[in-house]
Amino acid sequence: MLKGIPKIISPELLKVLSEMGHGDRIVIADGNFPAESVGKNGIVIRCDGHTVPEILDAVLKLFPLDASSDKPVSLMKVPEGEDVKTPIWDIYKVIIGKHEERGDSVVENIEKQEFMKMAGEAYAVIATGEGALYANVMLKKGVVQG
Repeated sequence: MLKGIPKIISPELLKVLSEMGHGDRIVIADGNFPAESVGKNGIVIRCDGHTVPEILDAVLKLFPLDASSDKPVSLMKVPEGEDVKTPIWDIYKVIIGKHEERGDSVVENIEKQEFMKMAGEAYAVIATGEGALYANVMLKKGVVQG
């Protein structure tokens, strides 16, 4: 065990977060996201017993968001014609605001196809047991100061 590391962060996840460089992306995926097929060219970390908000909060304690990007946080838009509510996004914005001085202005919503393309190029995918629909979030890593 280590001091100051959230207990929800497994050794494997800690290693991946540490390996990532400036500009690398990581996806925190809901339970319906095809993590294994989308992440086949990268790293997939299983966190099935946890929710996206739990993982997001823990990751952002260790992970700086990219300050050179206006929108280092991406959410997958609900496709037109689908009647899905996304109250979990409000939870994400509170969590992000707690860790990011720019607040939730760093969040963008991108089309599903673009999100999936970017996710396929991400350094890693964290597969959670999150049951909310369209609860996927992608983070772009910034520079660790000091």
